[in-house]
Amino acid sequence: MADLGHLEAAVFDLDGVITFTARVHFAAWKELFDSYLRERATRLPDSAEAHATPAESSAPDPLRPFAESDYREYVDGKPRYDGVASFLASRGIHLPHGTPADPPDKETICGLGNRKDKLFNAKIREVGVDVDWEAVRFVRELREQGIKVGLASSSKNALPILERAGLANLFEATVDGIDSERLKLRGKPEPDIFLLSLKRLSSDADPRNALVAEDAIAGVQAGHRGGFGLVLGVDRNHQPNALAENGANMVISDFREISAERVREYFRSRAA
Repeated sequence: MADLGHLEAAVFDLDGVITFTARVHFAAWKELFDSYLRERATRLPDSAEAHATPAESSAPDPLRPFAESDYREYVDGKPRYDGVASFLASRGIHLPHGTPADPPDKETICGLGNRKDKLFNAKIREVGVDVDWEAVRFVRELREQGIKVGLASSSKNALPILERAGLANLFEATVDGIDSERLKLRGKPEPDIFLLSLKRLSSDADPRNALVAEDAIAGVQAGHRGGFGLVLGVDRNHQPNALAENGANMVISDFREISAERVREYFRSRAA
């Protein structure tokens, strides 16, 4: 039976945990969806999409602007194409999936996803990357104590973002959206990217002796489904109860609240 009284490894999400690119992601998603919904309505003036309102129909209002609540429910933490499909379905819109090679102006799930990526990268060049240095401190503290630390992100831009932030050497293993596409990994709330990052850290690592740090509901669900010993919810959106209800064993609002010793004590207490 595995020794469950110690911490061996930790896997961190990127957006909303190590970096604060969530606001840039939201801005890119909003520009994408608001412009697409308006343009679609002009092409389909006689459709229910152009005329229906919530008062007139039980169907979702397709022209309502993309909001932060939409970002959290349909997009946050998910692979880009899954986010596109999830949000559009919430407005009663279903498009062909297409292929990752679709150009940004093609009306497919992949085409819109690629358009969002283009918008996101343009905004990153404009505003840069904000870093949570307390999160970085925590990662370095874990590594100094011999705990292996990896990154798992749904974003295909994870590595460029780390490089731009000067954090290219912070993690010992990484899994990103490019890996997910190449290896056909399932997106959150499935745990595939976390488990692969853990395996890249150590081929015999037991998720029960590892932690996952996540800010998104889909992410804490993934950590819970993956059997990680500690799912650390990072409350960036003032929803501690939702994080706990969806699988977070511990919730923090600031990395100043957490230390390597506190996490080690959590694992020791489980074996007592």
